[in-house]
Amino acid sequence: MDYTCKNCGNTYADELGVCPSCGTPVESKATDAQQPFADQQPDFQQQPNFQQQPNFQQQGYQNAYNPNGYQAGAPVYNQNMVMQPRSRIAAGLLGVFLGAWGVHNFYLGFTSKAVTQILVTVVTCGIGGLWGFIEGIMILAGSINADANGVPLGQ
Repeated sequence: MDYTCKNCGNTYADELGVCPSCGTPVESKATDAQQPFADQQPDFQQQPNFQQQPNFQQQGYQNAYNPNGYQAGAPVYNQNMVMQPRSRIAAGLLGVFLGAWGVHNFYLGFTSKAVTQILVTVVTCGIGGLWGFIEGIMILAGSINADANGVPLGQ
């Protein structure tokens, strides 16, 4: 027996239970004796309509798990970070008084150079400390005017 859907007007067979065109449930004329599990049928009105879901890729939305498009394992750097300038006077005084131990180079970010200054000072029994003293004077005089990140020294 064929039926006509109240929602879309298409003809369908009652045995489907749902209109094949629009998904509207069939109002069956059968009694409860003919359909003993009628109350256990799924509610098709509450099923999601997948054709109406937005396509986030076409609309330009970013992935919630990968908001900036970075690939897995790629380091993320803050490109907008502003570096505060290091003090020229502090770096120069550290070089003059503690230059033998490379403290001024640690302060400016030149870690490998600072470790080298420590090794030279230890191996030469302190004579290599002149290297740090001279660098301290050069910083105060303005010959060395940037830290390891290239940020100019402030006052």
